[in-house]
Amino acid sequence: MRTTLVFGILAAALLLLLPFGLTVGGVELTVSQIVEALRGGDDAVTRYIVVENRLPALITAILSGAALSVAGLLMQTCFNNPLAGPSIMGISSGSSLGVALVMMFAGGIAGAWGNLAVITGALAGAFVVLILLTAVSAVLRSGDALLIAGILIGYLASSVISLLSFFSSAQGVHGYVMWGLGSFSTVGLDRLPLLAVLSLALLAASALYIRSLNALLMGERFASNVGISVRRVRTGLLALSGALTAVVTAWCGPIGFIGLVVPQVARISLRSSNHAKVLPATALCGAVAGLLCQIISVAPTLSEGGAIPLNAITPVLGVPVIIYVLLNRRRLLYFQ
Repeated sequence: MRTTLVFGILAAALLLLLPFGLTVGGVELTVSQIVEALRGGDDAVTRYIVVENRLPALITAILSGAALSVAGLLMQTCFNNPLAGPSIMGISSGSSLGVALVMMFAGGIAGAWGNLAVITGALAGAFVVLILLTAVSAVLRSGDALLIAGILIGYLASSVISLLSFFSSAQGVHGYVMWGLGSFSTVGLDRLPLLAVLSLALLAASALYIRSLNALLMGERFASNVGISVRRVRTGLLALSGALTAVVTAWCGPIGFIGLVVPQVARISLRSSNHAKVLPATALCGAVAGLLCQIISVAPTLSEGGAIPLNAITPVLGVPVIIYVLLNRRRLLYFQ
């Protein structure tokens, strides 16, 4: 009963927020104008605003929120730590380093080739870190040691970014800083299909690990006794969560807190750690969180205040949840 109620509420929230998001933005549009634009009406300006601007941003928010949330869930179970997240392992820092190299050496980029260069740099940086972590995981048996290694790699990448910023031009630094604020609105119709294919494929692949994830909740010894190769599963989970994070970061910039907070909300709502329930609930809750963040970010444009960066919104929504988890960690019993 509780599971049905939670999924019903999340689905209803998603179905309500998506059309509502189409009405929020710098240009006030009526419901009839939006419907006409979606049907391919004659008003080219309205059609551009709705179909090529707002709708892609909302779909990007859904995909990105789900991807980051599932990545966080995989990491938290992999390391048996409810406070682990996609940015902890240095994947986001690797993506940021790749983009910093592109932007700061190029002195600012624009156009289709510029977007391609940013995406390529972000993916390359993330997967270099991912390769390093995979190599380290083959040596380190302890999940805690691997977690520390990821944190150190992230610090190293951040240090290199600081050095690049010091020697780069003002234009290059400005471009990188703007990218680092995070935005779902930068993904247009031309870039959305690839993001959708990659993120949905990776989300589907994560469902294949449900049995292994549930076994890991019982401890590494139990997982080994039921025939699961802990090292192989951990490497697979690391690669999958890293890929989910890298794809979102490449298209939207580094976005914090969603991957850390949403799995907590899903577990608290379901009062369960069974990944057959928690994983789809986390994806759905992440999609709702992404939509909510997107709507909040563009709402000030109604008063010509400009869009709020995503990374200025996610901590405000996420920190109270983390504080609640810290204060009630023993009572929540996530991993039992």
